[in-house]
Amino acid sequence: MGRIAIIGGGVVGLSTGIDLLDAGQAVVLIDDDEGGQAASWGNAGHIAVEQVAPLASLSLLRSVPGRLFARGGALDFPLSAMGAWLPFGLRLMAAARPARFRHGSDVLRGLLAQAMPAWTDLATRIGAPYMVRQEGHYIVWHDADAAAAGRAGWEAADTGTARIHDVPEAQLAGLSQLGAQPIAGAIRFSGSGQIADLALLRQALRTAFLAQGGEIVGRRATMRRSGRRIEVPGVEADRILVCAGVRSRALMEAVGHKVPMIAERGYHIRADATDWPDGLPPVVYEERSMIVTRYRNSVQAASFVELGRVDASADPRKWERLERHVAELGLPIRSPFTRWMGCRPTLPDYLPAIGQSQKVDNLFYAFGHQHLGLTLAPITARLMTALMTEAKPAVPVAPFDLTRYAGNG
Repeated sequence: MGRIAIIGGGVVGLSTGIDLLDAGQAVVLIDDDEGGQAASWGNAGHIAVEQVAPLASLSLLRSVPGRLFARGGALDFPLSAMGAWLPFGLRLMAAARPARFRHGSDVLRGLLAQAMPAWTDLATRIGAPYMVRQEGHYIVWHDADAAAAGRAGWEAADTGTARIHDVPEAQLAGLSQLGAQPIAGAIRFSGSGQIADLALLRQALRTAFLAQGGEIVGRRATMRRSGRRIEVPGVEADRILVCAGVRSRALMEAVGHKVPMIAERGYHIRADATDWPDGLPPVVYEERSMIVTRYRNSVQAASFVELGRVDASADPRKWERLERHVAELGLPIRSPFTRWMGCRPTLPDYLPAIGQSQKVDNLFYAFGHQHLGLTLAPITARLMTALMTEAKPAVPVAPFDLTRYAGNG
């Protein structure tokens, strides 16, 4: 039996590596993110099973003007990156057509329905069941009209296995006491959850992967095509799996695939968690497009959708606005802040790319999970393990194949 090389050591790559080892495969993982700065380890920690509707939708397109960063919103199109976001945006508009949107919702619903069970199973197998918290999350509003409209919107939305509940007066009072402004309205989701601590999750996944016989090579990988096969120079493997997040585009296009993926950049600030309630589920301040998550020793505020280039410099105005949101709301999140920016790998239809190459025989891929990389990592691992061991996947993977983009057939 040959060895599998996984390119990318984020949450999707590590989860898949563990599942492949459990299936009796030999696995080497190639990852140059020594400091754990990739999007897998800087996100909101939210297991977002409620996000069934793809962001490629007519409602999103209609809302763009009010969401722009220049108008106080969380969406930004830097002029310097126009060459990246303009063609992406045109494809997104095509994907937002009603029939394609309904198709996207249907296939995402199938994945998300299995996301939480897959997470609890993986956490147990790596000896860290405490890593997955299933207390749901809150969405809050400070303006009464925004609260009414926001609640109505969520109640009309398809939220999959997640459910919406009223917030009791005592909990509402507690949420109001977090800041200087009273909460005008709130809902609480059940069925969603969070990761207790992203740094500890990374450590637990890597430890389990190594303990099961996996090998980690700490360098950036390249791929070389020879006829109908792919090689990773310097690594002996007979099958290659690309799980490299935003870096996957360059790898796949170098061997002939078309991957219209963009770096959808998000920002967070972190501070000491002393003043934030331990055990409080994530809180979404929807009017500010900001989610606040308590981890083991830190509290994090995260926001922004900046459509840009992978290696462009971070925009400090995003961190400054997050700090201003925290101050204006009077939240108990106090400097000094740690600042971070990371790139979500996003395809125009907001569906991941999961499948086997039609151009070469030994190349597989799993990337492009947009805001749902953390949420979908363990179920993606199951699908990839089935594909790579010629078993039947738990859900059909054809909708996620790259052949949906021209030039990949």
